[in-house]
Amino acid sequence: MSTPPPYRFATAYSSDEEGRCAGLRWTLRRNCSLSPGQLLRFYLGVCAVSLVIAGGFWFMGATLVLPFASVEIAVLGAALLIYARHAGDGETIILQGPMLVVERDHGGATERTEFSRDWVRVEPSGGDGSLIEVSGQGRRVVVGRHLRPELRPALAREIRMALRGA
Repeated sequence: MSTPPPYRFATAYSSDEEGRCAGLRWTLRRNCSLSPGQLLRFYLGVCAVSLVIAGGFWFMGATLVLPFASVEIAVLGAALLIYARHAGDGETIILQGPMLVVERDHGGATERTEFSRDWVRVEPSGGDGSLIEVSGQGRRVVVGRHLRPELRPALAREIRMALRGA
């Protein structure tokens, strides 16, 4: 039994009890410094500090500080909500048996496209460092949005190599 070639971006996964390789999975995620839970704690901390300071000014007679602090907190909350909504964005490419499946998560919505392994093409959609176009059977998906441009050609080569069964 030959061992599968090493992959830089893909991980092999098994679906049976014997642990045999069932397929390959490429997971491309957005690089976020804060998880949504950490972001919520940060926001609540900023709210508390801002409201304590605004409340102090309100007690000293500066009554307009509290409404402006509230507007500031609301605008910051809206910006952080947009950030949190897209923190889980990513792309997953699964090669299992005769199928190549591309799943794209964007803002909480998941788009899934399936291709027959024998009919799929993987090519750059433009020049060097451009996004990767996966196409076949009249369907087209562009992936690699969450990968540095200089790494995209290597990812495309790796997917093509896996499709050939090398």
